[in-house]
Amino acid sequence: MNRTLRILPPLVRSVIAAGLLGATGAGAQDTATPPAPVDAVDPFIGTAGEGHVFPGAVAPFGMVQLSPDTTLGRFHQTYNWAAGYRHEDPTIIGFSHTHFSGAGHSDLGDILVMPVAGDTVPLEPGEADKPGSGYRSRYSHDGEVATPGYYAVTLNDPQVRAEMTAGTRVGVHRYTFPVGKAAHLVLDLRTVIYDYPGKILWSSLTLHPDGTLTGARETRGWAAPRKLYFAMRFSAPLASHAFVSTEKDVVYKGFKGPGRGPETLDAIDGRALVAQLDFGKLSAPLEVKVGISGVDENGARANLDSEPGDFDAIRGKTRGAWSEALSAVDVAAPAPMRKTFYTALYHSLMAPSVWGDADGRYRGPDDQVRQAKGFTFHSTFSLWDTFRAEHPLLTLVQPDRKNADFLASLLASQKESPFGILPVWQFAGKETWTMIGYHSVPVLADAYLKGVGNMDAKAMLNAMVSSADYGPYGGLSDYKALGFVPIDREPEAASKTVEYAYDDWTIAQVAKALGQKDIAARFEKRALNWRNSFDPKTGFLRARKADGTFRTPFDPTAINYGSDYTEGNAWQYSWFMPHDQGGLFRMLGGDAKAVAKLDAMFDFDNSKIDYSHAEDISGLIGQYIHGNEPSHHVAYLYDYAGQPWRTQERLKQIVESQYKPTPDGLAGNDDLGQMSAWLVFTALGFYPVAPGTGEYVIGRPFVERAEMTLPGGKRFMVVAEGLSDANRYIGSVTLNGKPLDRVYIKDSEIRAGGELRFIMAAVPNKLWATGVKARPYSMTGYGTK
Repeated sequence: MNRTLRILPPLVRSVIAAGLLGATGAGAQDTATPPAPVDAVDPFIGTAGEGHVFPGAVAPFGMVQLSPDTTLGRFHQTYNWAAGYRHEDPTIIGFSHTHFSGAGHSDLGDILVMPVAGDTVPLEPGEADKPGSGYRSRYSHDGEVATPGYYAVTLNDPQVRAEMTAGTRVGVHRYTFPVGKAAHLVLDLRTVIYDYPGKILWSSLTLHPDGTLTGARETRGWAAPRKLYFAMRFSAPLASHAFVSTEKDVVYKGFKGPGRGPETLDAIDGRALVAQLDFGKLSAPLEVKVGISGVDENGARANLDSEPGDFDAIRGKTRGAWSEALSAVDVAAPAPMRKTFYTALYHSLMAPSVWGDADGRYRGPDDQVRQAKGFTFHSTFSLWDTFRAEHPLLTLVQPDRKNADFLASLLASQKESPFGILPVWQFAGKETWTMIGYHSVPVLADAYLKGVGNMDAKAMLNAMVSSADYGPYGGLSDYKALGFVPIDREPEAASKTVEYAYDDWTIAQVAKALGQKDIAARFEKRALNWRNSFDPKTGFLRARKADGTFRTPFDPTAINYGSDYTEGNAWQYSWFMPHDQGGLFRMLGGDAKAVAKLDAMFDFDNSKIDYSHAEDISGLIGQYIHGNEPSHHVAYLYDYAGQPWRTQERLKQIVESQYKPTPDGLAGNDDLGQMSAWLVFTALGFYPVAPGTGEYVIGRPFVERAEMTLPGGKRFMVVAEGLSDANRYIGSVTLNGKPLDRVYIKDSEIRAGGELRFIMAAVPNKLWATGVKARPYSMTGYGTK
């Protein structure tokens, strides 16, 4: 999801990028034993440039993301700090417990902790360009370490070594203070990612007799109101403390409670709270263990108790969890590509994140406390992004039980929604109404049609239909009546029309599988609504007005928010009918004209276009925008036109220009794993262009070998024989030793186990899989009729 700009030349040269990713052939493979998957990950990839990821500690799908924050400020000025951290920043403000991985909008940054050494304890962060002006500290990347589940850095100003690890619902800090200096912590409940006046509605702190510190904060941000509770314990006793409210101009303060100064208060509440926690001179590192909950403080305490052990125990357990998760795919590739691949897989396994407490309670879409029965409630569903590749990937690399948790969480959210619809973009259990479509639907449909999740099929179909028929949402009333969303009544109407049509097609597939013929027929008809916004005269998707005319003036390169398209333009959105690409090519005039238009998109000269006003229109190759999701399937469309070698060429161009194993190695926001999932699939040699078809469209592999351990234990091997920088084309393909003469592989064929073998070649095989029968699914088929 993206709501700034790197323009690449029309034809991206691959020489530099090839050097960064390494040659793809066996000759470049290191002779030494490659590191284990967990050690191949580099969490710093994507922490600069447009990636918006964080380097800190997180468990797979963990509730806690304990990571450094380098810049926090007003939301209009801090888009680039959506994850709290940027690799080029010179100072660290502190370490907070909640972050998004790669989001294009933001929030979170809860419960910030920062160590201070010595006799003076500032309670303000200070300014980055004025050392000593506050508790923030300078640091160097020379002393910075990040691996899955672990982060460490030396804070130069207090001379403190700071280490972070995280479990599923806990975060653990370890601070080694300089000998002979008093140890302090600043706990700041005023700081937040994407701040603005009035965002913090209320907060509280309470120090209990057993030394546990609990607190809470309610914010009015992206998902409002959002409540978060915490419980914090220390490995050393507190020597003293001070609870301070810095709120100004409070009109009504009530009556004076007990205590005559901040150091005498054991409890405080207000809108601007900060605490000074003093431990004196320590002879051992200080460990701070924090549990969080969206339910209440008792839930935070219980979550803290549910994961026993000190820093090293939690770190070891989380490392083991990451090792198991990443080992679902065993890859052989040159070191740069292997690092890029496993980091992408790592970023794909962070969301949806756990939101339910250890006892099964969670705060739902209606802000009420609910009890999950038989599943763990998850949230952080960036569905406009992740329905494309992230969720299909999870059905292959995560156990069915984990996928069942995701699906049950979606269905529970619909049941508990005040609007009776499935999540659109949800986190902390709350709907944000970000982006468009009802893309929970293809996530559910794709999983169900694959046999994943063990869902109540009738309840699932009802939830899908309820979402698709909810008239007040996004122009759906007009869409149902007119067959398109009218631009004079609803913004981004062209994009909404085609995204609704695809979602409707997935509903029809589920209805057919359940024998619900009436529902299937109704939604199959709606699935063809994409044609109502396509203009054959211009060859572009366009927005219509309620009277049926296309809106003018029309510029297919224009990108403006609230216009005809969502975070894109006609060039990107004119290809979004993944369930009926054959129908699109027919309207374009046939295969040759479709290929010519694809080439025109990739080769477009952007030199006279300025997109600097549009956030995250990044990773451009002509008018192909890899930094945003609507383009992600487009390179695979040459397959649908009988020219798979062109898909192979374009994928090489994209991989080598949009990904590299460096901090600026992601060309766009990772969007909760979608950019990364694209790379994982593409490196394996296939991609889910249309989730719900049960097909993956073949591109070309970028790794020499990959062995997937599938849910249930079966194994599927991908082999790229002869892969090298020169051998960039597919010469032939076999599946389980038999020739595969089509440009797709079925999900059922992968789940059965076996081997997909590519014989790579230096020149394209223009006879392989070019016929109509070799092409992927299209709702209306191929040809002139």
